[in-house]
Amino acid sequence: MDWLTDHWLDILGWGGSALLVFSLMQARVLRFRVLNLIACLVLTAFNGLLEIWPMVAMNVVLCAINIWFIVKLVGTRDDDTVFEVLEVRPDDAYLFHVLVGSSADIAKFQPDFDAPGPDDTVYLVQKGQETVGVVVLAISDGTARVRLDYVTPRFRDFSPGRFVWRRLGTLREAGVRRVVTSPAMVAPYYAKLGFRPEDGAFVLEL
Repeated sequence: MDWLTDHWLDILGWGGSALLVFSLMQARVLRFRVLNLIACLVLTAFNGLLEIWPMVAMNVVLCAINIWFIVKLVGTRDDDTVFEVLEVRPDDAYLFHVLVGSSADIAKFQPDFDAPGPDDTVYLVQKGQETVGVVVLAISDGTARVRLDYVTPRFRDFSPGRFVWRRLGTLREAGVRRVVTSPAMVAPYYAKLGFRPEDGAFVLEL
């Protein structure tokens, strides 16, 4: 305990620095901003206690920048004007490019997916010119089976695939009455969208 009492300030400084470095390793934009904000708050306190005012000023500015980005990111996560859903052909060349480039990451979250079938319905979720998600549905006999619902690491905090499920009117027009997810999907988010669990999968009645 005496050692901790004598070195708590060092621990505070090293801890803040370690958290700052760790935040820079995050692929997810929102997680990066939150961790970076916490690190800057810790380092603001550390430098304030040492009365190193230039470093205090820099960290205060970084805190303000992080807060601005966090508010902006959270404020637009449900904004239909930020994310756009585009339907593409299963044999689309750009779709193939996205799937091949993300194949290793896709295998971690949906190991049962291989490639879109010729009769699948495929959606790309776009943020501006950047593709942030891919949804592949196999539709037959009024049921849409979710073969893939993939989100790129940068936007995994936002689950942009849910914007596809906001287009339920389009699916109904295609004769879909039931959506069933893959039981093999890792860390699904569908319970938050009104899907109910069933036999290891999630189901939504339209």
